Amino acid sequence: MGEVDATRPDTAWLRPEWPAPPGVRALMSTRQGGVSRPPYDGLNLGDHVGDDAEAVRRNRERFVAALQAQPVFLQQVHGTTVVRLGPDDLRRARPHEADAAITTEPGIACTVMVADCLPVLFASADGRAVGAAHAGWRGLCAGVLERTVRALCEAAGCEPARLLAWLGPCIGADRFEVGDEVRQAFVAVQDRAGARFRPGAVAGKWWADLPGLARDRLAAAGVTAVSGGHWCTVSDRSRFFSFRRDGVTGRMAAAVWRVAGAGD
Repeated sequence: MGEVDATRPDTAWLRPEWPAPPGVRALMSTRQGGVSRPPYDGLNLGDHVGDDAEAVRRNRERFVAALQAQPVFLQQVHGTTVVRLGPDDLRRARPHEADAAITTEPGIACTVMVADCLPVLFASADGRAVGAAHAGWRGLCAGVLERTVRALCEAAGCEPARLLAWLGPCIGADRFEVGDEVRQAFVAVQDRAGARFRPGAVAGKWWADLPGLARDRLAAAGVTAVSGGHWCTVSDRSRFFSFRRDGVTGRMAAAVWRVAGAGD
């Protein structure tokens, strides 16, 4: 399932196992292999969490080298805005305020950062378009995945059934305790959402299955080729950053990109 070798920094990555076409590449960082000091140790890619700027710069250099593509980071706000990336975005002075990105341009990596929220990577089956979405519970409930699916289908000229999705590490169903307002928000907009919540340890609290909620949303949108979603960021301290677990911590990144000639 895309496991990493913790003893080798150059292989401290998750490489999605999904049926993507040959011209599509994807990669997700872990916390391993970087230069940041505690509490951001080691491969923190977030430049907004209080870490030393030089350490973040060096970590991002390692990330770019692993991709062999140019990541475009977003200013994520737990919303539903989807941007379409092109060459001009490689020179932007400020990042887009958005929680998802798509592209048809080779060499541009759609990238989202996480530390408990769910990263979702997408590709069209013919390799013409790729995308990445940041799905915390607010964005997921508000429809960030559906908006990403629509944007990808428009860009690739395909139906949702021709899209592939990969769910990366996020807070697990046994660790994501939420209030009843979260459960009610999903129940109000998502069929059978109640089945993805289990009673918590105290009255009024629930354990929420974030990957399960995402799978249901994708299925309802017509995307059924969904892989991944088996890792818990909270449970595995050695491999993953977790805001819920640690408070002050680093950020991981998930990216997907096209290589030249893919689907052209």
